[in-house]
Amino acid sequence: MRHNGTAETSVRHTAAMHLALEPHHDGSPLYLSDDAPSLDDVVTVRVRLWSGDPTDAVWVRTTYDAEPTFHQARVVASDEHTVWWAADLPVHNPITHYRFLLAAPDGTQRWLTAAGVVEHDLPDTFDFKVSTHDPAPAWGREAVVYQIFPDRFARSAAADHRPTPSWAVPAAWDDEVVFEGSDPRTPLQFFGGDLDGVVAHLDHLDAVGATVLYTTPVFPGESNHRYNASTFDGVDPLLGGDEAYARLAAAVHARGWRLLGDLTTNHTGDTHEWFRTAREGGPTRTWYHLREDGGYETWMGHHTLPKLNLADPGLRAAMVEGHESVVARWLRPPFDVDGWRIDVANMTGRLGALDVNHETARAVRRTATAERADAWVIGEHNHDASGDIDGDGWHGTMNYSGFSWPVWSWLRDPASPARAFGRPLPVAVRPGPLVVRTLREWAARYGFRAAAQSWNILGSHDSARIRTLTGSAPLHRVAAGLQFTLPGVPMLFAGDEIGLEGVLGEDSRRPMPWAHPDRWDHATLATYAALAAARREHPALVWGGLRWLVAEDDAIAFVREHPDGSLLVLARRAPGGVIPLPAGPLGASDGADGVLATEGEAGDLQVADGVLTLPAGDAGVVIWRLR
Repeated sequence: MRHNGTAETSVRHTAAMHLALEPHHDGSPLYLSDDAPSLDDVVTVRVRLWSGDPTDAVWVRTTYDAEPTFHQARVVASDEHTVWWAADLPVHNPITHYRFLLAAPDGTQRWLTAAGVVEHDLPDTFDFKVSTHDPAPAWGREAVVYQIFPDRFARSAAADHRPTPSWAVPAAWDDEVVFEGSDPRTPLQFFGGDLDGVVAHLDHLDAVGATVLYTTPVFPGESNHRYNASTFDGVDPLLGGDEAYARLAAAVHARGWRLLGDLTTNHTGDTHEWFRTAREGGPTRTWYHLREDGGYETWMGHHTLPKLNLADPGLRAAMVEGHESVVARWLRPPFDVDGWRIDVANMTGRLGALDVNHETARAVRRTATAERADAWVIGEHNHDASGDIDGDGWHGTMNYSGFSWPVWSWLRDPASPARAFGRPLPVAVRPGPLVVRTLREWAARYGFRAAAQSWNILGSHDSARIRTLTGSAPLHRVAAGLQFTLPGVPMLFAGDEIGLEGVLGEDSRRPMPWAHPDRWDHATLATYAALAAARREHPALVWGGLRWLVAEDDAIAFVREHPDGSLLVLARRAPGGVIPLPAGPLGASDGADGVLATEGEAGDLQVADGVLTLPAGDAGVVIWRLR
């Protein structure tokens, strides 16, 4: 097939041209006819090729009960810029893997995988995936999630009248957070935020653009974080008790939003009623991993967090299975929680040779959806969650490895005091091409749908703050731009939007400075609100595909493609010059209209001689709608 367009020829050898003209497929509506087919359905898969690509034959390779099979594709549409190939893909297995074989007349053969194009044979790790399991609910995919750590978000007037618990170290709202070293006060420092305080500030969440409120645990526990629950049967009275949680749920739902709880299926606290009964030799003794020497298995050696034995039928019935389980009960009135974030989901049900993790994930999801057909279940996972999120278990993950660390590595200030999370060294500072490669490989590993259903997080109550990591407001806003425009669900930790800082997780749990709006970064707050509005307005940012266009040291660009309109996104971490792109193959023959810029204005883009030129600029993110 002959290449058309002299202007495209003149720039085809630049790095931007290489990516922009690369063969492409993903799991979005333009390329996959159904992303949630039934078993033994046949779906149509489409490949976009530049008209100058030498390919003259395409096959889709899949596996039929682990045996490779090939299905020939056909040309279904073409114009002067683009050729579309399509093939029928039988969905024979619950999760069907596939890739494309591209052949040229000179004998060259290439594989198109979810991680890109390669010219060598490779294992199935980066194959595309189509799943027959139900997807996450649409409200979850469309969400902007706002995380609240209740002790540090806001205090209602009622909080002043509650006695300080005996275990707590009381603190005034403006006190500094204790976090250094092994200071025993760190989990005990008590600021006294409560749930009615959250209700009083829901207008702020609205201003940010949040649609889902996720709180860390509300069960009683002898710590400020409450991950060491003493019961799952009620809300901590220090937070206002069951009545306050019911008021919060009602207020959230009255706005048309959703509420997510936080559940520790991996462990309880050592003061939990189940554990006390177990230590006394009672009927719950098999619910934990008790040892003959009187010891017990814990989460990562913390004696206050005894590990649950999810292989025990009695525990499963109490915790994750059935109408009366903890998972189910909180999804019913008066709380009507809409789903769960599962704490340390990667470790749940795993201990040495014992591994009932996936059975547990299935049980949680099955139980939740039996109560609420559109329940959403997200599993915390700090590394490779690929085996846990592409089936009928967790809908997605808190995507540290596939989103946070690559973005951190591109935007980290080398002089930042931000400390590592889950590794002995800070993430390395890396150039754009390595960052794009990382993002592509993780998205491929998870599968397009699973990655799009997972949370794009720049930080959480467990990590350093993104403002501290980047060291500047403009780079913080670059990170936010990527968080809202790359596939995935943006989740921000309360305070990100106003520039709160923190060098590690405990330090990041600083109280919200409601009384000091002069300390807020109002420009960054406006950026978050604008990004959330763009996500609501443009289906491409929720349901669209992802085609990479530019991967330079200090600039990356991509297009989010959707039948209702596609968006071009350019992110820079440093000032840079113009970047030419081939307008025709990009799908922008008529130019692009400015949508949003994190710094300055997003001007319209025009096409000259077949080239769409991205303008020079400073650090920031710009979004355009392709005409």
